[in-house]
Amino acid sequence: MSDHPRPELPVDTNVDEMCRQLASVAAERGLTVSTAESLTAGNIAAQLGKAPDAGSWFSGGIVAYNREVKQSVLHVPDGPVVSEEAARVMAHSIATLMGTTLALAVTGEAGPQTQEDVAPGTVWFGVVDHGRAETEKRVFSGDPEDVLAHTIEHAIRLLVQHASADATSGRVTS
Repeated sequence: MSDHPRPELPVDTNVDEMCRQLASVAAERGLTVSTAESLTAGNIAAQLGKAPDAGSWFSGGIVAYNREVKQSVLHVPDGPVVSEEAARVMAHSIATLMGTTLALAVTGEAGPQTQEDVAPGTVWFGVVDHGRAETEKRVFSGDPEDVLAHTIEHAIRLLVQHASADATSGRVTS
């Protein structure tokens, strides 16, 4: 049995190191983290759950793969679910549901077909950091497994960046 949630995903080995870094910073700063995942189907949460002392800083997450679940549980409004608005609402909703200081949401289209007039590889990230939301759109290339791996890696990198940011200046500390 592998220690990777989906061993066939070509996730970069530095994901484990980023998770260890997040665990350290979260513990040091008293942060709590949660996730709302669509495209990644729980793989981000699984990576975070492997990190040291995850039970003390990682509250958990919701996998909302289905549109109706996104709308009923995470309060995503009618309309496209692969969008900036959906990512923002998902991040706010999971932060509220879990009572966490740092929340991340991902929604996207891995392909190979196009849905909602969104090109394969399009991913929206939403981060709520102490109540303040930011969104980011990325377009990753490759087959669906590559898009998933890039999404997981980028999501964890975003969490580390936000956790490491100096609360008073907004600057990332090392």
